Amino acid sequence: MRVTTGWRAVGPTELRRVPLNRRDLRPDDIALRIDYCGVCHSDLHALAAHDPDKEPLLVPGHEFTGVVTEIGPEVTGFSVGDPVAVGSIVDSCGVCAMCEAGQENFCRFFPTLTYGGADRHDKATTLGGFSREYVVRDAFAHPLPAGLDPAAAAPLMCAGVTVWEPLRQLGVGPGSRVAVVGLGGLGHLAVKLAVALGATTTVISRTRAKHDDARKLGAHDFIAATDTRRTAAAHNAFDVVLDTVSVPHDPAPYLRLVALDGTLSILGYLGPVSVDVTDLLIGRKKLSSAGSGGRPATAEMLRFCAEHGIAADIEVLPSSRVNTALDRLHRNDVRYRFVLDLSDLDRPQAMTSSSGVGPAV
Repeated sequence: MRVTTGWRAVGPTELRRVPLNRRDLRPDDIALRIDYCGVCHSDLHALAAHDPDKEPLLVPGHEFTGVVTEIGPEVTGFSVGDPVAVGSIVDSCGVCAMCEAGQENFCRFFPTLTYGGADRHDKATTLGGFSREYVVRDAFAHPLPAGLDPAAAAPLMCAGVTVWEPLRQLGVGPGSRVAVVGLGGLGHLAVKLAVALGATTTVISRTRAKHDDARKLGAHDFIAATDTRRTAAAHNAFDVVLDTVSVPHDPAPYLRLVALDGTLSILGYLGPVSVDVTDLLIGRKKLSSAGSGGRPATAEMLRFCAEHGIAADIEVLPSSRVNTALDRLHRNDVRYRFVLDLSDLDRPQAMTSSSGVGPAV
């Protein structure tokens, strides 16, 4: 076993610093020192649903960057000292049709998630990136391209690839008309990527206060969702509408913005929605979603971001302020992604729980 330090859930709104166990390296594993980990809305949902008295240890965090510190004997793609990035998936079956197509995120037997998953070898619960070290199969780690700031690149591994996947699969490029609904952690990266792909890009937001931010991010236009005149004029105006709003809402107003044979892709909210089929029928419109991405898409996204100078707009906090970050994220008080600096875990601190050592993952 390898012992590291991280932040475990002790309640729906609180994490505590504790020692954690990581597995010894398997032949195709790498160990990495985590330097930066993004804070995602998924972390809030996981914490809210977790009962620390009845369920396995929960350590959130699934978008992080760091440096390789050790490699297994069969690893050939990484060396000690290499900068590396890891996202929300750390393993898959590798043999189903989805895995063979490079869509490990849709693995028929479900991918192994970076935290809250079950290791495919020993069934131990995976513990996430709010920690100083992670051990992962080399196939699910990505070289971090030169030129990308490691802190600002961390959110690319979840938020970035989540919006990249539909942009690429829907063929967005020069001549495409794209609307991005919501300007948060997902939305601001969707704008940057759509613009870099050559699309004419519009931001739609509930508040006019995001107008200037949208323009700074490269958007060509801005529509306030409360402006009935502008929204009516935008009916049937977009080939792709990326809905990044993370709370329950009615998708019907955004379906009306979709052009003939266009697509509304819901990315932020993953719960039930109600759709009038007539809203799809008129214009042969499509309703879709996407989540994360397979290994080829993730590697392509990282290369594209490096080539175009794209990274997240972030606020970096020491990991000791993780509870502050979660509270502010819950209140949407961030522009546009919190990133934790894990280096403070190197400093000695009295552990708050002598029983905090978790299972090897």
